[in-house]
Amino acid sequence: MKRASILSVSLLWLIAACGKADHASAQIRPLDAPYAPTTLVGRVAMLSDAGRLSDAEKAARDAGARGLGVLGDILALRGHLTQADSAYRASIAANAPGQRTAQVGLAELAWRRGARSQALQLARTVTNAYENGTNWNADDCVAAGRAYVILGTSDKQAVKNALAAFDRAVAVEPSNIEGRLRAGDLFLDKYNGPDAKQSYEDVLKLVPGNSRALFGLARVADFANSKDVSKLLQESLKANATLAPALLMKARGHLESEAYDSADFYTRRALAIDSSSMTAWAMLGASAWITGDSAQFKHALASAQKLNPQPSEFYAELSDAAVRQRRYGDGVALANVALSMDSMSTRALGLVGTNQLREAKMEEGRATLERAFAIDPFNLWHKNTLDLLDMMRTYKTVEKGNFRLVAPPKEAGILSIYLLPLLQEAYDTLSVRYRYKPPTTVRLEIFRQHADFSVRTVGLIGLGALGVSFGPVLAMDAPSAREKGAFNWGATAWHELAHTFTLGSSDNRVPRWLSEGLSVAEERRARPSWGFDETIDFFDAYAKGKLRPVSQLNEGFLRPRFEQETILSYNLASLVCEMIETQFGAAAIPGMLKAYKDGLETPEVFLKVLKVTPDSLDKRFDSYMKKRFAVPFAALAPAGAAPDAQGPFATAMRKAAAAAESGNVDSTYADLLKAQAIWPDYAGPNGPAMQLAMIDQKRGNLKAAVEQLSRITTRNNTAWEPNVLEADLREQLGDTTGMKRALERLVWIYPYDVAMHVRLAVASTKTKDFKRAILERRAIVALDPPDKLDAQYELARALIDGGELVEARRTLLGVLEQSPAFEKAQTLLLELRKPPGGAK
Repeated sequence: MKRASILSVSLLWLIAACGKADHASAQIRPLDAPYAPTTLVGRVAMLSDAGRLSDAEKAARDAGARGLGVLGDILALRGHLTQADSAYRASIAANAPGQRTAQVGLAELAWRRGARSQALQLARTVTNAYENGTNWNADDCVAAGRAYVILGTSDKQAVKNALAAFDRAVAVEPSNIEGRLRAGDLFLDKYNGPDAKQSYEDVLKLVPGNSRALFGLARVADFANSKDVSKLLQESLKANATLAPALLMKARGHLESEAYDSADFYTRRALAIDSSSMTAWAMLGASAWITGDSAQFKHALASAQKLNPQPSEFYAELSDAAVRQRRYGDGVALANVALSMDSMSTRALGLVGTNQLREAKMEEGRATLERAFAIDPFNLWHKNTLDLLDMMRTYKTVEKGNFRLVAPPKEAGILSIYLLPLLQEAYDTLSVRYRYKPPTTVRLEIFRQHADFSVRTVGLIGLGALGVSFGPVLAMDAPSAREKGAFNWGATAWHELAHTFTLGSSDNRVPRWLSEGLSVAEERRARPSWGFDETIDFFDAYAKGKLRPVSQLNEGFLRPRFEQETILSYNLASLVCEMIETQFGAAAIPGMLKAYKDGLETPEVFLKVLKVTPDSLDKRFDSYMKKRFAVPFAALAPAGAAPDAQGPFATAMRKAAAAAESGNVDSTYADLLKAQAIWPDYAGPNGPAMQLAMIDQKRGNLKAAVEQLSRITTRNNTAWEPNVLEADLREQLGDTTGMKRALERLVWIYPYDVAMHVRLAVASTKTKDFKRAILERRAIVALDPPDKLDAQYELARALIDGGELVEARRTLLGVLEQSPAFEKAQTLLLELRKPPGGAK
């Protein structure tokens, strides 16, 4: 509580006072003409931001002594650190107008070399002068802000002072670009995306197309997992092809998607611009570390050590790359190396703490993040995670078999009843298929609020996923975190546990597309309705070439080009896995995972295990798709049709809609049947099956209605309303077994409906499925119904039916302890005491 209350005050001050109030005092003024900087620093920055580095350097040199400070910045930007140092010192010696920029430039160079004490001392010289001086111009205010950023590594107040200095620069000169860009960068470094975005957008209002502002927005988009990342990054590089940080961001994306040659290409481009970039050398080292290229790794490390003998940031970047590859244990080890070089590195502390939590080392992770928080209380990722850990101390833990379920007290009871048996079933199945067993108990955390799940996963609110697997640790939304029918929580749990096996059996080296594809395929294997069903969007995107080929499928997950590409790539990847197993045998997938574990890359894995090249597998899969799904492809776009032509399925559905609008039920029914004949397996919400079922129900043809509904309920794992209607109609038809199946599917969509559980318990008893009846009666008790005693009594009856007499007696005694006069419980308890056969 103490941590949260202190932070709430300081964070409000930081964001509201600095981020809002000072911005408000420096509103952007409309410009009568295109932006034209009035200062030397502004003109040099404009040239630099346009990628004209040689022209920027010449402009600074031509200005003589007054240009020495900004000359040092340009030289540092180009990796000429020794020359930059000389320029800064010459500026200070000449007492030139840009000497404050020079002073902070020297501090930044010292910081980069690892000379932290010297850097802090130089920075304090600038800030002391700033705090005791008056009439500082905008450029000098920016210099003060840069100095405060350095001091902010050990002084919490300095972070707020940095923002205030950048805002003061804007107040002194409303057209100042640098102050806004630096403020945006600082906000983003503290994981404050909204205010960072505002700062960058303010720059673009002044200077449309500013490369650094566009790059900042690309970082914000990446931070928010937005599909706009690639577009913004490309715009930034179009505006300035020499923007090394943007090239490195592009390299990082290729590295994450396992396109290592492309990653190295962009990294080397960045190094050609700035050979002093620690991040660039670290990226080159990360690529080498992942691929096992020891020579390149040694070269990258040696180059980093020339820049800083204790290159903590090099190892922190390696750790981040390992984590992005889901190698969480390696990430912790590498971040600990970074900490051994710089014990105050909040980035390294955050990497260690966050990934300790992902390995279920909860107390160690908390302690590490507390250390990071003590150094930097403005990091929202760390703050949010620590607050969540505080809340999770109130959670209930339920352990059974190979699992530890951690959930809010109100959720733990009802969810554990269903999840623990399901997960054990999955565990037993998957351990055989993948020839692997997790070395520790698998921990599953469940969250009532999606925001809490998002924080647990990425430290911030906004993640769109339903669940996540870190290997031995799983996390997911509770069914209550989403609207009824939004997702199937059983399928989600099975999906995430499948990752535990594919990650573990490959030593966390399996590529994302294969791991995700196998998880979806395992969903489909687990239950008939689970996994992705056939959708119009999927087949339309595939037919139009919008989805990636197998050899590039990782990009569909990591760098989507359109809104739905990621979700559609899940289905595509699952079909690739099914094709591989069908055409190459059951041993192919385990063989591929073993090959990845051995360090082979995807092309090598294809060649060794499948005996095919990536290109030939792409062609083979395309043929497989067109043959297996010839019906939906023809339904949507017949061969030879124009790209924008309506397929026969859409034509039939449009005719049915027109007939329905005119009130002609017979024609509507006939056209819907035609549409269904064209694409029989379509189970989408606007497809023919539901409409046909409704017409059949109104006509009293309940069997036909049920047949139509089952087309949906056996293919769509979130179909709440169709399952409810199917259960009702089967009950009317006297089909208790069919009703029971529909109700069982409903439980995995939304488990909080007491009446549904009562119906399922009664149906289970009727069909002599006493084990299921007991489970349902336990679920009713767990949901804390209004008549709790009667719910416990009914549980006792179910236990007797199932032969669990000891547990039934214990349950009845518990009821009578609460209500000694409960006559039904007394009678049933007496019945239990009678010897078998009624003997006296």
